[in-house]
Amino acid sequence: MDPLLQEGKKLRWAIPAEEGPNKVCELKEAIGKHVNPGMWLHVAHFHYRPSAAINELIRQFWGQHPDFILSTVSVRENLVVLLYGGLVRQVISTFCGDVYPSPAPNPIVQAAYLQGKVEFENWSLLTIVQGFMAAAMGLDFVVTRSLLGSTMEEENKKRGRFQVIPHPDDGRKKLGLIRAFEPDITFLHGWAADRAGNTIILPPYGEDVWSAMAARKGAIVTVEKIVSTEFIRKHSCLVRLPAPYVLSVSPAPLGAHPYGMYAAGVEEFEVYAEDYDFMADLRRAMKEPARLEGWVKKWVLGCPTQSHYLDQLGEERICVLKGKGQAGTWEFQKALLGEEDQPGRESNSIERMVVCASEIVEETVLGGKFDTILAGVGFANLAAWLAHYTLKQMDHPVELTAEVGFYGYRPRPGDPFIFNFANISTCKQLTEILHILGSYLREGKSRCLGVLGAGQIDKQGNINSTLIPNRTFLVGSGGANDAASLAGEIVAVARQSKESFVEKVPYITSPGERVKTLISDLGVFKKRGEEKDFTLTAYFPSGSLGEKEILSRIESRCGWRLRVDSNLRVLPPPSREKIILLRSFDPRGDFIGGGKSSSSV
Repeated sequence: MDPLLQEGKKLRWAIPAEEGPNKVCELKEAIGKHVNPGMWLHVAHFHYRPSAAINELIRQFWGQHPDFILSTVSVRENLVVLLYGGLVRQVISTFCGDVYPSPAPNPIVQAAYLQGKVEFENWSLLTIVQGFMAAAMGLDFVVTRSLLGSTMEEENKKRGRFQVIPHPDDGRKKLGLIRAFEPDITFLHGWAADRAGNTIILPPYGEDVWSAMAARKGAIVTVEKIVSTEFIRKHSCLVRLPAPYVLSVSPAPLGAHPYGMYAAGVEEFEVYAEDYDFMADLRRAMKEPARLEGWVKKWVLGCPTQSHYLDQLGEERICVLKGKGQAGTWEFQKALLGEEDQPGRESNSIERMVVCASEIVEETVLGGKFDTILAGVGFANLAAWLAHYTLKQMDHPVELTAEVGFYGYRPRPGDPFIFNFANISTCKQLTEILHILGSYLREGKSRCLGVLGAGQIDKQGNINSTLIPNRTFLVGSGGANDAASLAGEIVAVARQSKESFVEKVPYITSPGERVKTLISDLGVFKKRGEEKDFTLTAYFPSGSLGEKEILSRIESRCGWRLRVDSNLRVLPPPSREKIILLRSFDPRGDFIGGGKSSSSV
C-alpha cells in the first residue's frame, strides 16, 4: 500500500487529544466581551454557585448603573452585593435573604425593596426551573401544579409570565402555564471543561443546566481546571453541558468559594467545604454600610483576579476547607464539641417545640403511610431529622429528601444546615430539583410528607415567607410552595406571636389547604375532620401556671380568635434521649439556642 495512503487512513481514524474551537480565556475578558448593560443575566445554582464570575461582574460594572435583570434560585452572599452596588433593576428568584447559620431577611434586600430600587419577581424552586426547561426545549410554555392559589400566581399572571387554564380532562381542576424563561447569558461553575467548553458538573445538580441551554447567547463557564478532550471522553458520563451551549471557559480554582464543591467520588477532583466563617463575616458586614463598603473593597474590588482572591484567603484557610470537605470529618468536629448531654441544662421552649413536632411527624408518617419526608430549613428540618431516626429505629421504610437534590440521606451531627457536606455523602441518590420537587412529590409512586417553617401563618394554614407589602421583604418561597402544592400533607412549625400567627396573611407564599397540623412553642393546632381552620388541641405546661392562665397567654399571642378543643391535652415533657439527639444536630444552638459556642451572627 502507498505509504501516504496508509498514513491518511491512520489519521482518519485517529482520535485527537484536543478537539474543538478554543474558547478558553481569562474571566475578565469573557465578561468584558459578552456582557452588556441591560442584559438578563442568570446565575446557575447547583449545590454551589459561580462566585468568581459574580465577583468579576461586580468589578467590571461597579460604579455604573447597568440595569441588569438578575435571575437566580437564591439571592444571597455576594449576589446581594449586586443589589447594594445598584447594578440590578429586577430580580427574578425564589429566595432573597440570609441563609447561614439560619434563614433571615437581609438588610440590603430589605432596603432595595422598601426604596423601590429593585423590582422583585417571585417564583418557587420548581417553577423557576420549569421556566428554563421550557426555553431549553423550545417550548413557549410548560405545565405546572405549583403556584396555584398563591399570591405568586396573581403577580405573575399580571406580568404575562403565568396563566391558569382548566384541566383538559377534568374541568373542575386547574393547571398553571409558565412562560419560557430566556436569559441572555447564564453564568455557571463546573469541575472541569476542555477548551471547547464540554463541561463536567457533578451532583447534587440543583437546578441543573437548563438555564445554560435556555440562554440566548449561551453560558459563561468557569471551572476548577481545564482538561483535555481526551479526559472529557474518559469521563463523558459526567459531562452535563456540551460545548455548543458555551460562550467561553475560564479557569477559576475555588471558583465556588465560599460555597463548597463535592466530588462525588471522582478522585481527580479535590473537594472543598463551605466557608461558614466567610459567610458569617459577610452577613455581619451587611448590617453596617461602612463595614460592607470595606468588605467589598477587600474581597471584590481589591482582588483583580481569582488568583489575588485566593492569595487573600491564604494557603492555611484553603487547606482547612479542603480537609473539611473530606468524608467523615463530621466525626472530628463532633469530638471537638464533646458530649451533647449537659445534665444541668433544662430543655427550652424551642427544643420542646421541635421534639413535639418530630413526634407528630412520626405519627403522621405512620398513619398516612408516607414513604418520604421533605423538610424546609431550620426548625422544620430538625424536627424531620429527629423523626427520621426514630422511624428508622422502628424499621419503617421512610427516606429524607432535600430540594437541591438529596435523596435518602442520613443527617450527621454537628451541623444543622440542611445542605451540609456531611449529609451529601450519606445520600442514596444525588439528583436535581426537578426530581425532588417534581417527580418525588407526585402522588401515586411516592407519598411525601412536607415539613415547613413559616414567617407568618394564618388560621387556615396559608404561609407567608415572602413579604409584608410596603413593610418588609422576608425571604421568599424556595421549595415551600411546591411542597404545599404537591405533597400529600404538610406539618408546619413556627414560633408563636401576634406578628407571626395572623388572621389572614397579606401574601400567600404557600396555600394552606394541605397544612393539617401547626406546632408552635406554646401548643399544637390541628384542622379537625373537614374543618378549614385550626383548633388548639394541646399545650405545653408552663411552670406553676394553670390551664386558664396558659390559654390566656396562647390567645394573647394569636392573631385569630382562638378555638379550643374540648379534649384539650397537656403535652408531656420531651424525653432526655430526644433532647440529646436534637442538640447533637445543633450543638452551637444556631436554631435551638443555648449552644456550647453560640453563633456570632
